[in-house]
This record gives sequence, structure tokens and C-alpha cells, in this order.
Amino acid sequence: MDKEEAKVFTILYADDDEDDRLLVKDALTESKLANKMRFVKDGEELMDYLHHKGKYTHEKEYPLPGLILLDLNMPRKDGREALQEIKEDPALRRIPVVVLTTSKVEEDILRTYDLGVNSFITKPVTFDSLVDIMKILARYWFEIVELPKAEEPELAIEYR
Repeated sequence: MDKEEAKVFTILYADDDEDDRLLVKDALTESKLANKMRFVKDGEELMDYLHHKGKYTHEKEYPLPGLILLDLNMPRKDGREALQEIKEDPALRRIPVVVLTTSKVEEDILRTYDLGVNSFITKPVTFDSLVDIMKILARYWFEIVELPKAEEPELAIEYR
């Protein structure tokens, strides 16, 4: 598998706002990303997807993502709680998580980095700015960074 093929993986976006999900989907399309997108509407659904529970039991249809985009303020289980669960799970902790939220609160920024988030991005106001951010994200995560393979959880190292 060449380097380009290795970078084509699923992006999972967790956000309770349907309009925001559609905007991100459109911005990623506009950015000409070839990656598959999957969407969940809250932290509970995110964890069900990651653990292949409920409607997400078919692993081929719902593969582990290579990147998670995460809103913080969601019902049932917010992004902070989901992030903590992801980073505490040896089978999931290596999946990069990028917070994409409207929050600019310093406490949210500090707490998510303490929980192990890889990046914190405040959602831009305009669609063109969102497209620009998606292009930068795509370039960084799919062209520059070397990522571990998601299908090798047995290699996960537990930190204590």
C-alpha cells in the first residue's frame, strides 16, 4: 500500500447540530477530500460507533475512524466526557481527536488538552473560512502527519 492509499480513512464527526454537520460535510467536499465521512449526533452515539454497538455493529460499514472531529457541547454525553473515554481506552486512544466547537472558553481549551485532544479549533463564522480550515486539516492530517493504523489495537501501550 503506498503512502497516498494509507491516508484514505474514515473521518467521524460528532456534533448535535444538523446544520453544523451539513456545513462541515460541504466544506470537506469543497476541500476535495476523498475520505469517507460518518456522522453521529452526540457522545453516546459516538461511543456506540467506536465500540460497534447498537446500529453500528457492522464493522465494515462503520470502520474505526482515522480522525475524529468532536463538538464539545452535545446532549446525553458531551464531547469532554466522550474524549476522556476515548483517551482512556487502549483500543481507541491512538485515534486523533480534533475538537471543532464554537467554544472559546479558556477552561474548555485547557481541559481538552489535559484529556489528550490533538487539536482545538474554534468553528469559524463563514463557510469560506470553514473550507479553509478543512483544507488545512486535510493537509496536516492526511499529508504531513504519520498516523498509526487504527486496526492494530493490540499494539496499544498503556500509560500509568
